[in-house]
Amino acid sequence: MAWPHLGERVRSLRRSRGWTLEEAANRAGLARSTLSKIENGQMSPTYEALKKLAGGLAISVPQLFTPPSRVQVNGRMAVTKAGEGQLQATTTYEHQLLAASLTRKQMLPYRATIRARDLAEFYGWVRHDGEEFLYVLTGVIRLYSEFYEPMDLRRGDSAYYDAAMGHNVISLSDEDATILWVTSLS
Repeated sequence: MAWPHLGERVRSLRRSRGWTLEEAANRAGLARSTLSKIENGQMSPTYEALKKLAGGLAISVPQLFTPPSRVQVNGRMAVTKAGEGQLQATTTYEHQLLAASLTRKQMLPYRATIRARDLAEFYGWVRHDGEEFLYVLTGVIRLYSEFYEPMDLRRGDSAYYDAAMGHNVISLSDEDATILWVTSLS
């Protein structure tokens, strides 16, 4: 199925926000008649009009021509109380999977206890699809990566990286460090 033309996309975006034609036109700084013509395919807007329209809808100009990447699912939520995450332990990390009850997640959040103290404890680099974000909750860690110098991170520090790049984390603290780790699933 081909994606609808610009007018149908604009109408869909406007309606998804619950806006009248008048309200959307005012937000975009366009005449109501202009917006109506765009939605009905009776007018090819200028780039300036497209910029105003995108600004009014709080999206970028390319998003006016791009279908949503997935159907929006509203009202999804999972709560994980302290200590109730699903545990998965290895010799180097203890992962506490958060939001385990939520299906079709786009990211995998977990709290990790970093047990490893030396890079030699790993069997090579960890690497997988997606991207990762880590945030240090307690202690001091050293983030090793395939293409960058090792980086020491303390409580409140964070890193975001391509997970296909080899990476490993060790604790430099006397006690195991803990981090919040979020991995994208795409």
